[in-house]
Amino acid sequence: MGTTSRDYYQILGISRGASAEDIKKAYRRLARQVHPDLHGGVKKAEMEKKFKELNEAHEVLSDPDKRKKYDQYGSDWEQAEAYERARQQAGARAYRSSDAGGAFRAEAFSDIFENLFGGRGSAGGAPRGFASQGEDLETEAELSLREVLTGVTKRINLREPVVCAGCQGRRTIRGRQCQTCTGAGSVLESKTIEVRVPAGVQDGTRVRVAGKGQPGMNGGKRGDLYLHVTIAPDRVFQRHGSDLHVILPVWPWEAALGAEVMAPTLGEPVRVKIPPWSQSDGKLRLKGKGLPTASGSHGDLFLILRIVMPAFLSDEERKAYEELQRLRHGDPRADLLAMARRG
Repeated sequence: MGTTSRDYYQILGISRGASAEDIKKAYRRLARQVHPDLHGGVKKAEMEKKFKELNEAHEVLSDPDKRKKYDQYGSDWEQAEAYERARQQAGARAYRSSDAGGAFRAEAFSDIFENLFGGRGSAGGAPRGFASQGEDLETEAELSLREVLTGVTKRINLREPVVCAGCQGRRTIRGRQCQTCTGAGSVLESKTIEVRVPAGVQDGTRVRVAGKGQPGMNGGKRGDLYLHVTIAPDRVFQRHGSDLHVILPVWPWEAALGAEVMAPTLGEPVRVKIPPWSQSDGKLRLKGKGLPTASGSHGDLFLILRIVMPAFLSDEERKAYEELQRLRHGDPRADLLAMARRG
């Protein structure tokens, strides 16, 4: 074990006072996010590394005995445990020995141990002198289509561990467990940061915000914050990459004779011309009225014509339709019937 120097609690995103149930929940949640089988390409190798770290952290923190040793010695708990056993054995031999050499050997071994591990670990769980980078944080940010069009500043709420003010990270006060942090040496503190999401961001984009992750330990630099961007469905517009589609209802006479009508965009409505003899599901293209693209241009807005009937007809409208019915027309179902007969 011991393949990573990152703090196990930070890997799981939990406080040092987390319960066994908290550890289990955090592991299951993160395992679903970083499992290598859910990723491909270059990202798969990165996820394999994260998944290995996650399993290592869970294996230690889910075992009460291993967790206790880890809390005492940090990421070098296995080596520290071996040194501690050897020191105890050396001390026992020295105690049984009557010569000064035995005592000297025990004291010398103790000095080696203290030089290597510096006594107990710091409040963050790592031995003093070992710097480690802070854990990266990941969260989701949902954007509307209008926010994608213009870009937006999002307020993100985070919780990060800070040194306990009650015990100053020492975990105990006058020999008793600190009640403020329950002996963890740190507490979770809420903070809000503002993150600018640029215009034209795509659904599923991972936006990196440098230096906004968990603080490092023993002088290590902070981790990064990653925003997973999702774009909320819109009641009017359908997104197709950088293009937008919208259903535009038209009356039968507007489709037949042509008309000028108002059409929605993500900005102000615009006036468009419906060509005569327009068919249902026909498309009108409004160039540059879509979403921003990576190249700095804009996609297009497509108006999908949908011929609709009035909910009610006045006597005058009914007479007009009856007059139209008496005129000679071809059968609009002729092609459909012919294809059905041919099978």
